[in-house]
Amino acid sequence: MQQSLVQKYNIQGPRYTSYPTVPYWEPEHFTAGGWTEALVRSFGETNATQGISVYIHLPFCESLCTFCACHKRITRRHDVEVPYIQTILKEWELYLALFPEPPVIKELHLGGGTPTFFSPEHLSLLLKGIFSKAVIAPAPEFSFEGHPNNTTPAHLQVLFDLGFRRVSFGVQDYDPVVQKAIHRIQPFERVAAATESARTTGYESISHDLVFGLPFQTWTSMQATIERTIALRPDRIAFYSYAHVPWVKGVGQRGFRDADLPGPELKRKLYEDGKALLERSGYIEIGMDHFALPGDRLHRSLLTGRLHRNFMGYSSSATQVMIGLGMSAISDSWYAFAQNEKSVEAYMEQVRDGRLPVVKGHLLNKEDLKIRKHILNLMCRLGTSWSEPGLQLPELPEIISRLKEMEQDGLLEIFDTGLKITEKGRAFVRNIAMSFDLRLIRKQPDTQIFSMTV
Repeated sequence: MQQSLVQKYNIQGPRYTSYPTVPYWEPEHFTAGGWTEALVRSFGETNATQGISVYIHLPFCESLCTFCACHKRITRRHDVEVPYIQTILKEWELYLALFPEPPVIKELHLGGGTPTFFSPEHLSLLLKGIFSKAVIAPAPEFSFEGHPNNTTPAHLQVLFDLGFRRVSFGVQDYDPVVQKAIHRIQPFERVAAATESARTTGYESISHDLVFGLPFQTWTSMQATIERTIALRPDRIAFYSYAHVPWVKGVGQRGFRDADLPGPELKRKLYEDGKALLERSGYIEIGMDHFALPGDRLHRSLLTGRLHRNFMGYSSSATQVMIGLGMSAISDSWYAFAQNEKSVEAYMEQVRDGRLPVVKGHLLNKEDLKIRKHILNLMCRLGTSWSEPGLQLPELPEIISRLKEMEQDGLLEIFDTGLKITEKGRAFVRNIAMSFDLRLIRKQPDTQIFSMTV
């Protein structure tokens, strides 16, 4: 890739797991009543046909990884497990009381934090409580994030017995120097054992998460990490750019100096050469940051046009409703977003008082909904159309004007009815989406809030 393009387009920008992005929500116009009204409306439209997605945030970790930007609580006290689970189940009851019928769960994901911080028995208690008052859709997609150091065969078996068929292991990097810098020490042998145990148990899709742009990474070390990963042949590989946002996450991302991070040119090389190595090994790029073997469910959803993107990342299950349970979890009703309290104590107190623990959110207007569709098309289908009345915008001529320079640079092709991102432009999909982001364009941030796009 031409370094001039990297230098030109490497700016701060959203990752677009939602539109509007969280910094451009309008919490001053948000109310819990408005949120529940939008949720009930969407539930009525789609529960019987699509079902819903559920995200459960399990925030506890025994140690701090210094690259992590997630909402978490560091503790070695496992007596926090049961009270937290009881609170999640009570929050679920608050949502169930809004619906005229049991929800049909199509997709469920356990994220963190470290979900496998919780014992297998307590995870079973949690999930049986969730499932007891819901209907499980045919061929559901249940997945969880597993830490290779503490995901035991018992964890894998208990969750498998409850319908889980996909597990994602956070690998990041195998180089010991990098692992020490990010405080994530896990030998290759641990990852190999967890992967083999998942296969033996019967998991159909195993994913490994790799991160490029971490401190002290070189192409030699990155190549070795990718080759060891390929040797284990996971069904999916998430190849993420490290989002260096210490101004947002504070001390957790200041465990090393900025000078220890790869510069923009090296970081781009890590991705481009890493992508080439993955593709030579049979992996197919899915949207942004994701690769899958042919036949994996994510790859099949790409071929059938059902690939979806939400706060959980890319998904093969396109549901209009996603309910987020737990501290800091975000819910999505398509017409509105709502985020829970970000501290464990505040979250538990609200639920204990019988109130949904939402602390902020956004009610989408008609313009938001149109732009949301365009950006979702770009992120999942690498193109969009404005031929349908529901996708036309008065600002379309301005958007096309902003895209012209990218077209001249070979990143996309513009037609009368839409646009298509080229292979060269895949790396710049976030920049292309930003041309549609009217909220960002109208109100540029005063401070750093996003990671770099390249």
